[in-house]
Amino acid sequence: MSGYSDAGASYDKRALKAFIARSLSAIEDIDYNNFTLRQRARMLYMASPIAAAAINTNRTKIVGKGLRLKCNIDYETLGISPEAAKKWCRRTEAAFRFWCEDRRNCDALGINNFFELQSLACKSWLMSGDVFVLLKREKATPLNPYTLRLHLVEADRVCTPATADGGLWNVTEGEYKGHKVHDGVEVDDNGKAVAYHVCNIYPGQMSAKTENWVRIKAVGEKTGLPNILHIMDAERPDQYRGVSYLASVIEMILQLRRYVESELLAALVQTYLTAWIKAAGDTSEMPIIGDQDEEDEEERYDKDPQMAPGNVIHLKPGEDVIFGNPNIPTAGFETFSKTIIKQIGAGLEIPYDVLVKEFNSSYSASKGALEEAWEAVKMRRAWFVSDFCQPIYEVWLSEAVALGKINAPGFFDDPLIRAAWCGSRWDGPAQTHLDPLKEAKANAILVQNGWKTNEQTTREYYGENWEENMQQLEQENGLKNAVCPPVTNMDFSDEEEDEDAKND
Repeated sequence: MSGYSDAGASYDKRALKAFIARSLSAIEDIDYNNFTLRQRARMLYMASPIAAAAINTNRTKIVGKGLRLKCNIDYETLGISPEAAKKWCRRTEAAFRFWCEDRRNCDALGINNFFELQSLACKSWLMSGDVFVLLKREKATPLNPYTLRLHLVEADRVCTPATADGGLWNVTEGEYKGHKVHDGVEVDDNGKAVAYHVCNIYPGQMSAKTENWVRIKAVGEKTGLPNILHIMDAERPDQYRGVSYLASVIEMILQLRRYVESELLAALVQTYLTAWIKAAGDTSEMPIIGDQDEEDEEERYDKDPQMAPGNVIHLKPGEDVIFGNPNIPTAGFETFSKTIIKQIGAGLEIPYDVLVKEFNSSYSASKGALEEAWEAVKMRRAWFVSDFCQPIYEVWLSEAVALGKINAPGFFDDPLIRAAWCGSRWDGPAQTHLDPLKEAKANAILVQNGWKTNEQTTREYYGENWEENMQQLEQENGLKNAVCPPVTNMDFSDEEEDEDAKND
């Protein structure tokens, strides 16, 4: 007995004897179970407030009203001046806004604009584990010279064709012309994803259509541009499909939902005044009313006794009224529910305060919860930008340059030059502020010491553009060079410090 054999890997210790764990490949552990996980995660989103809050909170913080393009080209590599780079960026941003703000310009279905597609893609990614974007082409029009259109495809429709092995809808493994197909993702001999198989209908859809799969190559052979985008968060090597954000807490959310429903029903029953009429006569008769043989007896007693103000109920001889006394809901309901929600939030990287939108703790505790949640949001936003926003922008920019709408010398000649022209960042919702005055003073300290710039602070904390703000101030104040006045009083007063210590 040495090392882990006498610890977590022991089969002799009483606590671990019954702990038989078995893990297979990512394909067997994930792909074989993904269909069930998706259905359960969606059902919980529709039926459990906690599940809906977890997904919607992430969607709101990651995307919000939409991630906005801010060109950030490498003008030194391109050999142009900073002034020329700013002018190019402003023109490109304006052209991209023209395309993405009109749903008819960017959505293949004509329903959502680019920012709304971001929200839909983010929510579908979290709920289903992954989502796909088909990059389609439509004929240009006088009002829209760009042919690029986006078509979001839900995770269920990307699946292994039933014809791949003669199976049914629930197959995950198959082959296509010698290539392995893992739950709709076709890979070559090296394991690289080369194509995706998209079905025209959903699994089990009640439709007269016959299922038909279309093979979409991951990348165009001539252009090298993507034909389809796959947004997912991989948790294991050799993983080709994503897992629902709620997967690890599905059981706990379901049990919490059942517990809340039972307590709600108990509380609802308690509001009713329930009564039974107890008869001391022949029990073979129907309760409450009974069958009456004589007409006068039938008229004498009420056929349907009901409680009402000022109502008089005639009872038969020997009958009595007994009132129900249902048990009250569990006294520790709130404490128990909060404990379960905290565990759910820990598994989802959302502190309890943020998940339920309840900031009743001290300023320091609430601020700490927001900071922890924000770290997870920044991580997922970076993933979403890398998988969704940036690839779409690069495909759009390639078309704009090819059409002559954007001038970018060397764009198609040198991959390094192309990467320099495609440089960008995506600004989104800023972090929630609990005390704007304190945070503004802290930001002033960061800027004055050179730890952050005005532009960086304005973008991260307020979701705005510092340069545009300065230009607007110049117009409003008539200043030639608008500057941000320094903050001279950055120390907290004794009263503020005492109040914080008291709250903490």
